[in-house]
Amino acid sequence: MNFQDLTNKTLISDSDIDWEDLGAGVKRKIMAYDEQLMLVKVSFEKGAIGTIHNHPHLQMSYVANGSFEVSMGNDKQILNVGDVFFAPSNVFHGVVCLEAGLLIDIFNPHREDFLVTSP
Repeated sequence: MNFQDLTNKTLISDSDIDWEDLGAGVKRKIMAYDEQLMLVKVSFEKGAIGTIHNHPHLQMSYVANGSFEVSMGNDKQILNVGDVFFAPSNVFHGVVCLEAGLLIDIFNPHREDFLVTSP
C-alpha cells in the first residue's frame, strides 16, 4: 500500500501495510494519516535506540509491548506496557529499548518527513 492510499481509508488492516526497516533494530508502519493526525507503529529489538531528537509536532506514544527507557528533556524514566509519554513541540526526546517492544506513536500534525520514500 502506498502512502497516498492511506489518506482515503478509514478502516485499515495491519496486514495491508508493510514494515519499513529503519535499520539498527527499528522498523515502522505508517498506519493512517491526514493533514492533522498520523498514527505510526514502531517496532524495536532489544537494545535498539530511538535517537534523541526534536520536532515541531506534538507526539504521544503508547507502549504496546516491551519496556523502554524514555528521555524527555532532562528527565529519564522506564516505561512498560500500558504506559504513555507525551512529547510537546520542540522538546528533545528519545528511547532505548530495554525489552523488545512496540510503540504506537500519534503525531499532530502528520509527519511529512515520514512520507518521503527513497528512490
